[in-house]
Amino acid sequence: QVQLVESGGGLVQPGGSLRLSCAASGIIFSINAMGWYRQGPGKERELVATITRGGSKNYVDSVKGRFTISRDNAKNTVYLQMNSLKPEDTAVYYCLLNNYVMDYWGKGTLVTVSS
Repeated sequence: QVQLVESGGGLVQPGGSLRLSCAASGIIFSINAMGWYRQGPGKERELVATITRGGSKNYVDSVKGRFTISRDNAKNTVYLQMNSLKPEDTAVYYCLLNNYVMDYWGKGTLVTVSS
C-alpha cells in the first residue's frame, strides 16, 4: 500500500503564496511521476502540475509562471510552490503518485484564496 500525505494548505490573501508538500510512504517500488490536481467549488478535478522522475515538468496554462513543482526523489516528496495566488485558485489540492502500475491519491488539502 502507498500512502500520500499532503500539507501546507490554508487561507491566504490574493497575491500571497503557499507551499504544498506531499510525502509518499509505504510499498512504493519505483515512482514514475508525481503531481498535483485540484478541484474547485462546483468544478471538475483538473491537472495543475506534474513532474517525472527525470524532472520533466508540465503545468496547466492557468498556473504557468506562478506555480512551480519540484520533487525530492530521496524523500519521495513532491512540492508545489504557489505564488501570486488568485481567488480562482481556491480548491482542494490532491497529490498524485504513479508507479508505472497504478495511480495513488492523497486525501487533499484545502487552499482558500480570499481577502
